[in-house]
Amino acid sequence: MASKIFEQILRKRGFDSGFLEPKYEKLSEVAAGLPDVFKAVERILAARDKGEKVLIYGDYDVDGVTATAIIRETLGLIGFDAAQVLMMLPDRFTDGYGMSARLVERARTEGVRLVVTVDCGSNNAEIIEALLADGIETVVTDHHELSHEVPGAAVAVVNPKRPDFRKEVLARQAAVLEKESAAAGEVAAAGELASLADLSGAGVAFCLALVLGNRGEIAAGQEKWLLDLAAIGTMCDAMPIATFANRIICYFGMIVLSKTRRAGLLALMRAAKTRKITSEAVGFQIGPRLNAAGRMETAELALKLLLTQSKAEAEDLAQKLELLNRERKKQQQTAIAEVAQRGVSSKPVIVVKGDWHEGVLGIIAGKLTEAYRKPSFVLTEVGEVLKGSGRSFGEYNLALALSECQDLIVSGGGHAAAAGVKLEKGHFEEFCKRLNDYYARLKLTDQERFLSREVDMAIDDLSELSLDLVDSLRQLEPYGEGNLVPAFLLTDVLVLDVSKMGESDQHLRMLVTDGKNNMKLVAFYANKDWFLVRPGERINIVVELLENEWQGTRSVEGRIVEIR
Repeated sequence: MASKIFEQILRKRGFDSGFLEPKYEKLSEVAAGLPDVFKAVERILAARDKGEKVLIYGDYDVDGVTATAIIRETLGLIGFDAAQVLMMLPDRFTDGYGMSARLVERARTEGVRLVVTVDCGSNNAEIIEALLADGIETVVTDHHELSHEVPGAAVAVVNPKRPDFRKEVLARQAAVLEKESAAAGEVAAAGELASLADLSGAGVAFCLALVLGNRGEIAAGQEKWLLDLAAIGTMCDAMPIATFANRIICYFGMIVLSKTRRAGLLALMRAAKTRKITSEAVGFQIGPRLNAAGRMETAELALKLLLTQSKAEAEDLAQKLELLNRERKKQQQTAIAEVAQRGVSSKPVIVVKGDWHEGVLGIIAGKLTEAYRKPSFVLTEVGEVLKGSGRSFGEYNLALALSECQDLIVSGGGHAAAAGVKLEKGHFEEFCKRLNDYYARLKLTDQERFLSREVDMAIDDLSELSLDLVDSLRQLEPYGEGNLVPAFLLTDVLVLDVSKMGESDQHLRMLVTDGKNNMKLVAFYANKDWFLVRPGERINIVVELLENEWQGTRSVEGRIVEIR
């Protein structure tokens, strides 16, 4: 039965044997299809051969920090001297997102001849032009939507979201589909190329390393040790991980992470009490602690942690990140409580401002979107401007929404589901109006369907949820955007017992039965409405499967996702 259920899940998700057993070597071929990637390679190799100073400029989130570390180690692998390579991350509080004027000054002062950006740069044409005016060239590696034309002053713009690249990919896919007898390999190749659009900043950086490896510039197979960073960046930036390129990066990245020799990651996992390398450990233990550096203080701490070879320094940095993460949680909880006390607008897009820590604005926006099931922007006053973060879902694209406000904002951009913005204070009301007017023009209907958890299968016999099934499902890992943990709808089960757990009674334990078989269920930080369920009720409940081991005995439990 376990194998039958597993096969049904595979069919529903459209996964085949290629998904279960991805081929690492195939990514090298596809990586070569990135726009401008060979121009980037040639310029980087020229800098090495001429002994020029190179400055890697990243971003302050997990994706940006891991991408910076990937390029730094890649330059080392292809023979750059340590003194040739500088690194710089923007300060969230003074620079904001993207290339800053401070970068121009540092590059000029340090005698840099080439800037390589990661996870940013596509929307910074003015800064790139300012660098070029001083004789400093730029290679952009990025994955963000372009709000303007491709920066013409850059030597290369390696970004799979370039409109010209997308047009090329769509044309190739259309040409293949028009063929009456298109070979399966042609169709697959077109899809593989299209999957590059889902890369994270770290994924783009890793693909650049792959292309350098294909040129024979990196010892065979050595680039694989960068996969742990690429997987962390991809998963923590919420990229779709079931598509061709990201599946390979994350599948093999988790294997490398389980064998990682990075002193910093090992120390961080000890601080987080990470017992097992899983996608959940990356998303809820490793990622938040790396992110806490840029949110609360400086992302330089996280970058140092990833690159250090000193165990003592690694332990010290890991403890700092642990403390920053605790402070982040405290600030976040305070802000969310304040917003809840105030109440939010009835308009379709929530826009709020307050005196909150800049580093937690994105998290607050995410919590508001989750709680009120609406797109949201959260802003705070910083000097003469408002700085904020937005979160969305479904068919309301934040990057496009911000394009409706170009004359109002100082800077801004991002993805469909997450974006940042800097806004003059006097434009706040008009900003709110524009975001909501844009929503109205889209004439969106039933957006909440995008928030409801899709169920893989309905179950009325609890004995079908076996340990064999749990073992089979492990082949789908790692989980993340586009490949969520399989969810099962337990239909018409009888509640036998309900109890609270935790120091503050914030967790829930439940025992249910189908009449013949019982099953234990748990919910950590449970929805307050779930505590209203009483023994004797019959409910439909969505769960994910957990393996519980106690005194050598394994059993299956369910983690509650929804009670319907």
